[in-house]
Amino acid sequence: MNDTKLTASELVAAYATGELSPVEATQNALRVIEERDGETNAYCLVDADGAIEQAKASEIRWRDGNPIGWLDGVPASIKDMFLTQGWPTLRGSRCIDPGQPWDVDSPVTARLRENGLVLLGKTTTPELAWKGVTDNTLTGITRNPHDLSTTAGGSSGGSAAAVAAGMGELSVGTDGGGSIRIPASFCGIVGLKPTHGRIPLFPASPFGPLSHAGPMARSVDDTALLLDVLAMPDYRDPAALAPPVSTFREAVRRDVRGLNAAYSPTLGYVDVDPEVAAIVKSAVQALGDAGLHIEETDPGFTDPKAAFDILWSTGAAKWLDTFPAGSETKVDPGLRKVWELGKTFSASDYLGANAERAALGILMGEFHTRHDVLITPTLPIAAFEAGHEVPPGSGLSGWPDWTPFTYPFNMTQQPAISVPAGRTSGGLPVGLQIVGPRHSDDLVLAVAKLLEEVRPWP
Repeated sequence: MNDTKLTASELVAAYATGELSPVEATQNALRVIEERDGETNAYCLVDADGAIEQAKASEIRWRDGNPIGWLDGVPASIKDMFLTQGWPTLRGSRCIDPGQPWDVDSPVTARLRENGLVLLGKTTTPELAWKGVTDNTLTGITRNPHDLSTTAGGSSGGSAAAVAAGMGELSVGTDGGGSIRIPASFCGIVGLKPTHGRIPLFPASPFGPLSHAGPMARSVDDTALLLDVLAMPDYRDPAALAPPVSTFREAVRRDVRGLNAAYSPTLGYVDVDPEVAAIVKSAVQALGDAGLHIEETDPGFTDPKAAFDILWSTGAAKWLDTFPAGSETKVDPGLRKVWELGKTFSASDYLGANAERAALGILMGEFHTRHDVLITPTLPIAAFEAGHEVPPGSGLSGWPDWTPFTYPFNMTQQPAISVPAGRTSGGLPVGLQIVGPRHSDDLVLAVAKLLEEVRPWP
């Protein structure tokens, strides 16, 4: 059985019948890492021995009929932004000392361990997860498994590339402006940014209200299962939400036919590549044919990029100000520009941007009294040449210029998911984004499941 093509749900079913063991699944994942990570650069750390030991413990639990979770024994990775006991968390930076004690698990890491997932290693990120592609001077360029000449996206590009290439069934990423949904779209996987606070974070992110963690997988069912694992409260995050009242693995099968969906192909101001637009439109039509009521309409806001830039750059500056003296010469040159920009803003500027963020959230709250979900392209383009922050020759100045569908919904803190919608003529994946009201993670997953059913992704 080629278990690297199986979903996590299928793996667990095979464990239950004895058709496959967690050790076999982990060995196969490690084999694919050995075969493919040299070309994709998805991992910055692989702990093969530790993974096999975890898998052996899981195998015993399954043999004795005592698995400790719905995903016990499933090979998974974690973005190198989460503290992980025993492994350094360098966040793609040369300015972080790898020799310090690493004796704390983040809430995300702790929940994965408690539920028996097999941690294969840590995935690559741009320095401090600052941009929409994944490269840094510490670990190099992360590439798209569908076309190695193109970017995997970012900042959770390592996680997306790992999942897409079969180097582990699941991963956990972070998303402060699209960093889960961008690489999910480029790499053809499912990536969910849940409601802010749904997954606890520690330490607190300097990007504050923009910051989310979320599951990344090859199917919507697996995404829901992983969210069940990650959505438990943790006292170290004062913004964490209460535990869910029901499971996402059950809610994903909710019948959403008859609900009202707004389809906004441009948000009213975005230029979208014609091929991408056609692929997304076709997927939306398939949802309509399946029984979702589709109305083409825009939510009614203008591009909030100026406010986002203030929130993003001041967060980066706050974080980088804690770095050792001399870090200015070591950090990514693009990140240094963000650092310098952030220092130019006052407290009044920040509060003004935060007020605009709140107003945008109110506008979207009212919008969702009339429309259950909002559907857009995840991105206006498909993956472009690796090693560049913006598409070469585009004339764009920075990564937010080509991610206009993602960062507004970090500002509003709504759940948003990217699901594969199709491929370009060149074979590159295109994602469709589904956005729901705050706290409607279950609804967003259910609509995503419907799309997966009517437009199966191989």
